Amino acid sequence: MSDPMANSEVISLAVNDSKARLLQGLSKFDRNSVLAAASYRRFSRSSVATTQGETADQLFLLVKGSARCFFITPDGRKTYLLWLAPGEIFGGASLLAEPSRYLVSTEVMKDSRALVWQRAAIRNLAVRCPRLLENGLSIAENYLVWYLATHLSLICHSARQRLAHVLVSLANGFGQKSAEGVRLDVTNEQLANTANITPFTTSRLINEWQRSGALKKGRGKILLRFPEQLFSS
Repeated sequence: MSDPMANSEVISLAVNDSKARLLQGLSKFDRNSVLAAASYRRFSRSSVATTQGETADQLFLLVKGSARCFFITPDGRKTYLLWLAPGEIFGGASLLAEPSRYLVSTEVMKDSRALVWQRAAIRNLAVRCPRLLENGLSIAENYLVWYLATHLSLICHSARQRLAHVLVSLANGFGQKSAEGVRLDVTNEQLANTANITPFTTSRLINEWQRSGALKKGRGKILLRFPEQLFSS
């Protein structure tokens, strides 16, 4: 790779497997072999890296930025699912032995960079290095746990609790810490879809929390100041 930034990021992954679960536990030789088989790509904000229903022919490892999985319902509604931070993968269906299709789409939330493997290449690597496939299965299990927690929250939690949990989770995973609090690049629409509540309810709760001083709302941004206040009635 001739791009100095790309070289730096790939070298960082090569020497520290804790930055990417897909690479954890691999020997130095295997880790280098896996990284050498990838291409390096840049994605602009709001671009779609994988599309629901298309052939799962690529695996992505997010190196920088953030992304979000979403699903288009039969009536055309866009439903947001899992948020992805640097070190996470998407397009995992490309690891399956039988050709498959992407179950969801993946949208880049801000300018990002990723390593990309073609299906044939990552499958060959998985055969040579079983730990790679084991890591993929472990990641899939963790995603299942996340979806289970999301489903249970619909049954057990109020709209306020769901939205509060979403904000705190995003702050922990993607927030930018500052002296004033934790900054989030997120819209009310995205929050509503994530918490499975209406935009009206989202706006009402955000305004309520802003009046109490728990957060400060800007255009497409939130400054989370006192997260513990989100859970008070």
